[in-house]
Amino acid sequence: MNVKYLLLASVFTGQVAMAEDAPEPNPLTEVGVVKIEWQNPKDFRDIKTSTELQSRFEKRLFETLTKNINKQAEKSLKPGQTLSMQVTNLDLAGDMRPTFGATPGDLRIVKDLYPPRATFSFTVNEGDKVIVSGDEKITDMSFMYSSHRFNDRPFQYETTLFTDWLQKSVEPKL
Repeated sequence: MNVKYLLLASVFTGQVAMAEDAPEPNPLTEVGVVKIEWQNPKDFRDIKTSTELQSRFEKRLFETLTKNINKQAEKSLKPGQTLSMQVTNLDLAGDMRPTFGATPGDLRIVKDLYPPRATFSFTVNEGDKVIVSGDEKITDMSFMYSSHRFNDRPFQYETTLFTDWLQKSVEPKL
């Protein structure tokens, strides 16, 4: 009789695990003047977490980055302009390392050896008119040496990666 319950429990557990792994459509986040499509996040180089469900972590990551990019975009863009991005790859600063049972999950080790990286295409529009567009592959090799190093905001290195790109690459073209 206990065997029946064990088998039944394993069937339900297997279905829950399969539901979590089901492919989701590309997430889309939009805040203010910024709209970002995160294309195939499962294929991103490194957006792993050890502290929460992967789907919740991704949602929090994408929403936080979109909000932070919007803060800089509102300063950089002229009134009436919008920024659209299609992110095809993201690599968070640091690298996930196993703890071999010392902690419940893996740890993200942040060293200058593992810089944040992103690959994306973008378009700055003013109404229906395209002002600037392009494909970018950005890396911040000096992310450990920036003045924001002691800031404890979530995803600070990735935010700096995108805001620096906006200031140095997009602003001069506007």
